Amino acid sequence: MEPAAPGERQRFKRIPRQAWAGNLELDPLLNENLDQWPHLNELVQCYKADFVKDDCKYGRYESVAPPFFQSQIFEGPDTDIETELQLCNTRHSKPEDATEDDTPSTSGRQIYETEASASSSKVHCSLSSLPAYEPAFDWENERSLIFGQRVPESLPAIKSSGLKITVKVLSLSFQAGLVEPFSGTICLYNRDRREKLSEDFYFHILPTDMQDAQVSLDRRGVFSLDAPSLSVCLLIQLEKAATEEGGVTPSVYSRKEPVHLAEKEKQKLQVWSRIMPYKESFAWAMIPLFEGNHAGGVGDATSPSSPLAPSISGSSSQDSIVDPISKLTLDGKLNHYSSGSSVIVEISNLHKVKESYIEDSLQDPKRKVHKPVKGVLRLEVEKLHDGHNDVDNVSEGGSMANDLNDAGELNNGRCNRSSFDGIRSSVNSSAIDQIDAHHNGQNSNAENGDCFQAFDFRMMSRSEPFSQLFHCLYVYPLTVSLSRKRNLFVRVELRKDDSDIRKPPLEAVHPRDRNTMLQKWGHTQIAVGTRMVCYHDEVKISLPALLTPQHHLVFTFFHVDLQMKLETPKPVIVGYSVLPLSTHIQLLSDVSLPILRELVPHYLQESGKERMNYLEDGKTVFRLRLRLCSSLFPVNERIRDFFVEYDRHTLHTSPPWGSELLEAINSLKNVESTALLQFLQPILNMLLHLIGDGGETLQVAAFRAMVNILTRVQQESSDGAERNRFLVNYVDFAFDDFGDRQAPVYPGLSTVWGSLARSKAKGYRVGPVYDDVLAMAWFFLELIVKSMGLEQSRLFYHNLPLGEDVPPLQLKEGVFRCIMQLFDCLLTEVHERCKKGLSLAKRLNSTLAFFCYDLLSIIEPRQVFELVSLYMDKFAGVCQSVLHDCKLTFLQIICDHDLFVEMPGRDPSDRNYLSSVLVQEIFLTLDHDDLSQRAKAARILVVLICKHEFDARYQKSEDKLYIAQLYFPLIGQILDEMPVFYNLNAVEKREVLVVILQIIRNLDDATLIKAWQQSIARTRLFFKLLEECITHFEHNKAGDSLLLGSSLRSPDVERPASPKYSERLSPSVNAYLSEASRHEIRPQGTPENGYMWNRVSPQLSSPNQPYSLREALAQAQSSRIGSTARALRESLHPVLRQKLELWEENLSTAVSLEVLGITEKFSVAAGTRSITTDYAKLDTVTSILMGLLSRSQPLAFWEAFLPVVYNIFNLHGATLMARENDRFLKQIAFHVLRLAVFRNDSIRKRAVVGLQILVRNSFNYFKNTTRLRVMLTITLSELMSDVQVTQMKSDGSLEESGETRRLRKSLEEMADVRSKDLLKDCGLPVTALEAAPEGSTDNKWSWVEVKHLSKCLIQALDAGLEHALLGSVITADRYAAAEGFYKLALAYAPVPDLNIMWLLHLCDAHQEMQSWAEAAQCAVAVAGVIMQALVGRNDAVWTKEHVASLCKICPIVSTDVSAETSAAEVEGYGASKLTVDSAVKYLQHADKLFAQAELYHFCASIQELIIPVYKSRRAYGQLAKCHTSLTNIYESILQQEASPIPFIDATYYRVGFYGERFGKLNKKEYVLREPRDIRLGDIMEKLSHIYEAKMDGNHTLHIIPDSRHVNADELQPGVCYLQITAVDPVMEDEDLGSRRERIFSLSTGTVRARVFDRFLFDTPFTKNGKTQGGLEDQWKRRTVLQTEGSFPALVNRLLVIKSESLEFSPVENAIGMIETRTAALRNELEEPRSSEGDQLPRLQSLQRILQGSVAVQVNSGVLSVCTAFLSGEPATRLRSQELQQLIAALLEFMAVCKRAIRVHFRLIGEEDQEFHTQLVNGFQSLTAELSHYIPAILSEL
Repeated sequence: MEPAAPGERQRFKRIPRQAWAGNLELDPLLNENLDQWPHLNELVQCYKADFVKDDCKYGRYESVAPPFFQSQIFEGPDTDIETELQLCNTRHSKPEDATEDDTPSTSGRQIYETEASASSSKVHCSLSSLPAYEPAFDWENERSLIFGQRVPESLPAIKSSGLKITVKVLSLSFQAGLVEPFSGTICLYNRDRREKLSEDFYFHILPTDMQDAQVSLDRRGVFSLDAPSLSVCLLIQLEKAATEEGGVTPSVYSRKEPVHLAEKEKQKLQVWSRIMPYKESFAWAMIPLFEGNHAGGVGDATSPSSPLAPSISGSSSQDSIVDPISKLTLDGKLNHYSSGSSVIVEISNLHKVKESYIEDSLQDPKRKVHKPVKGVLRLEVEKLHDGHNDVDNVSEGGSMANDLNDAGELNNGRCNRSSFDGIRSSVNSSAIDQIDAHHNGQNSNAENGDCFQAFDFRMMSRSEPFSQLFHCLYVYPLTVSLSRKRNLFVRVELRKDDSDIRKPPLEAVHPRDRNTMLQKWGHTQIAVGTRMVCYHDEVKISLPALLTPQHHLVFTFFHVDLQMKLETPKPVIVGYSVLPLSTHIQLLSDVSLPILRELVPHYLQESGKERMNYLEDGKTVFRLRLRLCSSLFPVNERIRDFFVEYDRHTLHTSPPWGSELLEAINSLKNVESTALLQFLQPILNMLLHLIGDGGETLQVAAFRAMVNILTRVQQESSDGAERNRFLVNYVDFAFDDFGDRQAPVYPGLSTVWGSLARSKAKGYRVGPVYDDVLAMAWFFLELIVKSMGLEQSRLFYHNLPLGEDVPPLQLKEGVFRCIMQLFDCLLTEVHERCKKGLSLAKRLNSTLAFFCYDLLSIIEPRQVFELVSLYMDKFAGVCQSVLHDCKLTFLQIICDHDLFVEMPGRDPSDRNYLSSVLVQEIFLTLDHDDLSQRAKAARILVVLICKHEFDARYQKSEDKLYIAQLYFPLIGQILDEMPVFYNLNAVEKREVLVVILQIIRNLDDATLIKAWQQSIARTRLFFKLLEECITHFEHNKAGDSLLLGSSLRSPDVERPASPKYSERLSPSVNAYLSEASRHEIRPQGTPENGYMWNRVSPQLSSPNQPYSLREALAQAQSSRIGSTARALRESLHPVLRQKLELWEENLSTAVSLEVLGITEKFSVAAGTRSITTDYAKLDTVTSILMGLLSRSQPLAFWEAFLPVVYNIFNLHGATLMARENDRFLKQIAFHVLRLAVFRNDSIRKRAVVGLQILVRNSFNYFKNTTRLRVMLTITLSELMSDVQVTQMKSDGSLEESGETRRLRKSLEEMADVRSKDLLKDCGLPVTALEAAPEGSTDNKWSWVEVKHLSKCLIQALDAGLEHALLGSVITADRYAAAEGFYKLALAYAPVPDLNIMWLLHLCDAHQEMQSWAEAAQCAVAVAGVIMQALVGRNDAVWTKEHVASLCKICPIVSTDVSAETSAAEVEGYGASKLTVDSAVKYLQHADKLFAQAELYHFCASIQELIIPVYKSRRAYGQLAKCHTSLTNIYESILQQEASPIPFIDATYYRVGFYGERFGKLNKKEYVLREPRDIRLGDIMEKLSHIYEAKMDGNHTLHIIPDSRHVNADELQPGVCYLQITAVDPVMEDEDLGSRRERIFSLSTGTVRARVFDRFLFDTPFTKNGKTQGGLEDQWKRRTVLQTEGSFPALVNRLLVIKSESLEFSPVENAIGMIETRTAALRNELEEPRSSEGDQLPRLQSLQRILQGSVAVQVNSGVLSVCTAFLSGEPATRLRSQELQQLIAALLEFMAVCKRAIRVHFRLIGEEDQEFHTQLVNGFQSLTAELSHYIPAILSEL
């Protein structure tokens, strides 16, 4: 079977064996025809045949490149990351800054896309949620978690050793000069055990002036080592031509004084070395390869330092060179130069030897130490690594450079010890060179040039199968003890028989030079002039394939004279030794032989022994050592027997009963394990051969033996894996089903096993072998499958058209039936044993699954489905937890098949059979009680979906659609049984949801619409799932509420789960992160990022101590289960943490966008009425939109959101704007306003457009915005409680916050006519705002109305802001507090509820201040709001007249009852409080409060409004109460009027504010209404107390003492002024121009409402500039103030909006004063008194007035007016008219006094007689005084 043509998908790959490089073609004898030795044939096949590897067995998976995650920008109200990133990017894009590593990379560089992407609604599903949910998807890793997962082994040949070392000899130099050729050997040597570990590597060094000098040094020796060890060293032995007697001795090389060889000596040496072919030993050195941390090596003080660092068995290339721990040797001559990954070692302590030696004696303490040679041997030693691992280690682009640079810093502590002068220990330079070396070709040095692979002797003692063909004998002559001194050497040869010594021996000896021919013999060195001859030579002999008893070795001993005579010295034969091979075949044997003087023919035969002539009396004086290294010749006898019997059986030479073969087979059980393992593959091949075509008895015996061998191999080999690696290698690579030389194995194997299984099923005793066969079932099943596969590819290999897949193998009916029965038996075993809870059952279950998995690729899939359905029937429905777990594992394994997606159904009409079974079972499992299984089922689903999604084969959209339709039934099942979904925990829900989203994402619209057509409830559930998606994948900033998942605490988890770095991502991410942070390696896929952090090599000494800070952290983490996810996150490396956040952001974004996309599809489908849903409310759409809006969403989402919402409103506006959807509209309004607060402009812009879309729909469906205004006002009020309206300034005071400013800006922009560009920016058509209801063309949009709407909202915003700014002052400054509430009430007037709420707040505030009248006004206002609403709805007892009468009490209640109240009916608002009863309640409250304020006339009006209600209800009891209280009210009014002291309900003060610190109050005047007992001093104190608190260090507060007009510009800057004046209220009908003084009580004649909006005060002044003058200079200014609104109002102070003043001259003043007194007296006299009982109060007031008028001592009275105006100079200035008026007034005054005195006389009793006399006297004397100025007075009176 040649390798496949490229067009074919060939299942099996042939891998040529790697020949054991450096070995010659093995014995030519092997090439002879081996057919007569079948077992040899098998063996040679075993070692020579190519490996046959099934490429599909372990699954193939090519995934697409991981997606490129963008960083998603999640903005908060106060962040603007987008702009910051833009600025950052513009800064970075300047050419000089552009460095690669500025942006840390995460699975691709992180690029911040800041250009607004065209967000049409079709684009928003570009993101898929799956890659972000499972970003570290690693198919290999996920598969490895499956129970019983098969792990592929690497090629067996490569495994041959852990570590390879190459050695190359560079040069040899002597102080005396190198003039003659030297040669030598190098081998690995264990100096503790004094044992050779490898064969010798020969090298030759020629002096420079000899021809082709350098050629000999190109060769390298390659040595293999299992693991570094301190006792392993390189043993180097040098030899040179034997010394000429009397010639130049080797001592010239060890002379102390530096003398070069003389010219004569040079010539002598050169000539001699050319003629002398024999060598003698010269010097040796032992170099430890691995140095411990203590100086100078182990036994030998002067041993050179090691060239290789103690690194972990060659794990990574930098270990050895980064820290060559080089220490100076004691004599200080050793240097290391590091270049590339090799180390150059200079050996200066070569020990010179005087006589020949054996290697074992080198370390003897008794050995004399000779002078060291004055010379240096330079070697290059390099460590090779397994080619495989290393290619992976060097990542693309040579990032290893970074690794090494960092390693330099980390390892400094270790490197610097090696920095002796001349060599910088900074690693970086050499490290970089090394990278180049790596890239130019792995192991660059080792592969060029000629390598000698030194055979590793330990291979013979290892317990592992031989992988190469080798068949050699190493012969070591050790010692010869002679009786006289000789110059002796030994020649070794191999002979086939002993017939004639003159026949040439076999050409079997390996040469020392590089000529490739095998030689006839080999020589040892010469041992010069010694009796006890020692050798250390190694002769390697290739053995013949089959050893016969005749094969033997012959040793010939020669003596040579070492003197130059006339010709070259000739060797003389001294004697012979003979060794027959067959008697000495062991791994290692020491033999002693006698020496024969000569050899006679047939010297091997016993008969010739006595004729032999021996030297040294026939003593065994020759000692030698043999070492057999053969993979053809088993040392174990039982194996040899088996081979022999096998040959006889195969060649049919055995007797027919063949019991010897059976015995041989059975005795294989007793072979010791190393031998068994070494010949494992050929033995298995032969047994399979017997199973394939032996008779039944043989088949069964071979099968049982095989089971036994497999079980032993499994148990006795070291690795403890469930599938032993030797067996795996056999099945995966070596087994080739006899390479088509025989019938395939599988029919025989299945038959013999099947019959065994059937016997068990029938209840026969089958012995322990049955359990073993179950344990090893995997091996047999994999063999059967491979055998089938090989047959399939052979059948169709030649006649398959190019590019077509191999058709399935048609199994013979009988074979398939046999396999079915076998499968059934094994299933029964799984089922039975599972119940007992045996782990074997679970393993067997996985094995069966893999069997089906493998068969799917080979035989007709429908046949496999029969097996699967057999399985499913056996494990039907919800079964025991263990069984169910097995079932899941089974499905998991089968569904991992490469062609899973393309699998057919069981009937041709069906879709994929496996996927339907899988979906069914997974759903069943989700409903299972066992938590771990639910998690497993969810995980299986996710992994499968990921596998499809990232599979390079299924990237076309039709493939994705097909896959989505395969899994779509799962969604149906979940919708049918939602409780199953709700029972899952959060992690499982996420897994299921991500799968659902992925399925829906790839579905076509038609399928989706079908899913929505079934029923309203089902559609609703579908969207419930989407809502769950939004909830579960919501993005909250890193680890806000992430405590370590509950799963860790739950009792049913035995081991702590992997730490949770993220709740939202897939569980495998946690494993990925803990892995990455534990190893501190670069996370995959980020080779180019700047953050490299190194794996630090742990010291061998302390394996269990954490070797890095991060590992320590990881340990701490694992020990403290309770640690939070946040702490775990903190422990992550910044790059990993950033990745994690990036993934989470993208996951959340992708989910939101996808849900949005589906919602839009749904709304479009609903627009055509093609689906079933609740069309009245469209609750599915509204709930999804509310879910999306209420969570934190990224910029990308907001960009896609508006167009979608616009389209949805276009299609379903009428439904969404309807009353039923108030709640939804309110939410939308709320969130749009919330976004209008954002600092990020792109979001805020979209909010503005969102508002405009709402307004447009409002125009469209309601023709106006009244209702929307109510909505927005409500939501604005809700938002104000969420948003921070104010912020603290540095001085501690409050100011408007950025949020408020931005909201105001947004509300202003909403009404901005120029918003066309905004629409374009947001991806909407320019005509988006045209509102034309259906059927009409005229645009209903009105900018005027939108502006009004905007103004109303801004007013509400400002009111809220002002209220908030009061903040701390609110308790002190009650005026401002009340005003704040009042403004809020006004701003929220469109929404009755809010209006009422703020009015009630205001009412409470007034009650606390005991401002009863104001509180009452608030209660009236509340009642007014309710009454208006009721009258507007026409469902009340009141009419508009009633509202008007209420308006008289409280002018704020407007009389026009508009449509606004009906608009204000928003869900949750308005309906509850607006009832007649509530209106009555507030009217009664107002009544109480007015009564407390003693404003009884208001109480009367209120009762009159309550009475109609009770009348309409015929509530006579209540009516009676009302009338009773009316009676009381009118009596109280009478009482007030009867009081002699006029009733005052309040005092009023004008306050002017002047100064910057007053803020808005500056330069304004207010009238304050205060309780009646508050005097001017009180109010001054109160106000200065409030406003002093507002002054800062630079301002002081002054009070202006008088009431004159203030010019603000003339005041001092830096001082704040208050001007406080008492004022009097002005009656409606009062003549303000009258010059009379005002006496308040005069005006309270009748019952009238005390409603005042005008006030006056009089200010006296003089025109001559004096502060005070006489009456003649005293002018009077009367100021009248008009307030905004009237008292009592809802607040305690009203702004003065108009101020007028009149001036009165001094004489007018005087006349006015007199007229005032006259009027007061007359008033008192004329007032009608009803009954006699009223006399007393009347008398008292009369006495008071008279006393003030006629008592003489009152100088400021009438008399002073006369002296001022009627005498002297002023009299001349008066005009006659004024004089007349003055006199008339005086006369009238006196006349009224006279009358009053008479009335007084009538009223008084005894006690007042004296007072009356005084009055009369006073009056007379006053008349007398006045007569001086007005003579006429006497006649008048």
